Amino acid sequence: MQAPSSSFGQTTDGTEVQLFTLTNAHGLRASITNHGGTLTSLLVPDKQGQLGNVVLGFDDVSGYQSPNYLKSGPYFGALIGRFGNRIANGKFTLDGQEYTLAINNGPNSLHGGTKGFDKVLWQAVPGTSADGQTLTLTYHSKDGEEGYPGNLTVTVVYTLTNDNTLRIAYTATTDKATPLNLTNHAYFNLGLGQLPDVLGHQVTLRADRYTVVDDTAIPTGELRPVEGTPFDFTSPHTIGERIAQVPGGYDHNWVLNQGPQPIAKVVEPTTGRVMEVTTDEPGVQFYTGNFLDGSLTGKGGVVYGKNAGFCLETQHFPDSPNQPSFPSTILQPGQTYQSTTEYRFSVQ
Repeated sequence: MQAPSSSFGQTTDGTEVQLFTLTNAHGLRASITNHGGTLTSLLVPDKQGQLGNVVLGFDDVSGYQSPNYLKSGPYFGALIGRFGNRIANGKFTLDGQEYTLAINNGPNSLHGGTKGFDKVLWQAVPGTSADGQTLTLTYHSKDGEEGYPGNLTVTVVYTLTNDNTLRIAYTATTDKATPLNLTNHAYFNLGLGQLPDVLGHQVTLRADRYTVVDDTAIPTGELRPVEGTPFDFTSPHTIGERIAQVPGGYDHNWVLNQGPQPIAKVVEPTTGRVMEVTTDEPGVQFYTGNFLDGSLTGKGGVVYGKNAGFCLETQHFPDSPNQPSFPSTILQPGQTYQSTTEYRFSVQ
């Protein structure tokens, strides 16, 4: 049985927006809209077996188009592209040509520009696989869109598996060399509705280094060991334990260790919920909702204040097109971009 769809409201120009709800054999539900390919809710059980939503989001598309939302730009649950994270000064040079992007984050370009993949309507087709219900989203990004070269075709498949995993699989092709760094920007709170912030969540990250950044959040190029710093999550620490030692809070890229998965584990002791993350990406941006300020009210009337959610954005490193020492993010014609990230839920 395929995921049913329903109306999620209309865009400001009157276009109807759809919402699709994937359900697995255990009753978990993931709701995704074709507006930005956005994960709007994710219902998973706590240790009592009670289902609860664990991601920040809104009841209909109007929330994602409100002036407060657009001004604060949190990207709740959205697909991010062409380039997740920041590109310094909105410029990069490729094959001898300089490209200029929109400046939308201090002096830099962030998350694909003014109208990135999070703000477009994707073609959506529900389906099924051996693992569970699926939603296949496709978007054609034209040559020059937001300043990026090449006609790019992106396909993202969400699968809610029967072992309680939300899988996000990305593929893309282009007719001209282009930077590409796709991710999902879900904000998680494993006690959402019960806990106003995520400071008590226990986090483990399988990463011995992180990318040091300047005061505009652009990497300096240094990959610094986490040992002896508040960035060391190689053993479990609560988010709030050392966050005050990090000016502004956590919003950094960790360099993931190669080898056995998962790359991250998050435990919320009150509800007993556990989330494990696996990915084939080389990095993850761990962000703790530092810029949420209480101006947004989401599902169930929950006010999203500072640290109301955390993100684990699996990715290549920020500003990679300008950092030759970083793993390349350039997709060439004839190549197929492929990346998969999974979020697996359990209790303890």
